[in-house]
Amino acid sequence: MILTELEPLRPSFYARDTKRVARALLGCYLVSDVAGEVTVGRIVEVEAYVGPHDPAAHGYGNRRTKRNDRLFGPPATCYVYFIYGMHWCFNAVTEKEGYPAAVLIRALEPVAGIEAMCHRRHVSDRKQLCSGPARLCQALSIDGSMNGESLVNGPIRIAQTRTGRKVPIQVGPRIGISKATSWPLRFSERGSPWVSRNRI
Repeated sequence: MILTELEPLRPSFYARDTKRVARALLGCYLVSDVAGEVTVGRIVEVEAYVGPHDPAAHGYGNRRTKRNDRLFGPPATCYVYFIYGMHWCFNAVTEKEGYPAAVLIRALEPVAGIEAMCHRRHVSDRKQLCSGPARLCQALSIDGSMNGESLVNGPIRIAQTRTGRKVPIQVGPRIGISKATSWPLRFSERGSPWVSRNRI
């Protein structure tokens, strides 16, 4: 892929209903430009966390803390958080400032900078590079220093080709959570071998 073919998504893309944004992110490209190394993956799996009424969301009940503060920021902001004392997860903040909603990026198809991804992940199997939120953060060198950065002109951007691309979408419940487990807010590219779990 020629990176000049990609155009960053504008803030207006994110300033919409979170479910719509989640579906529209499939087929877009997550671009990391860290320490002079560019790595890119095409988004094949996401989950929507839809606001203060969502029991599985970090902003449930509009509770604002030091950890989730950036979740309440403007749309097109990175929300990066730490889990299990060892992993980072990357989210795109959606809707309007002050409303805690975001899309978790769950899996990517590696596209560019694959040698760097393999080095960071210490694996050679491409299927193991970005098949999960923690794995893709490690592969693209995403960490807490990106929390609150702009997705338009920061070190981590989401972009699309000028022509765009329609993706066949599969919908199912979110995974790895203990509340609102039946809500159909996990979206993936139907038939993609790159998703974190094939069965939904």
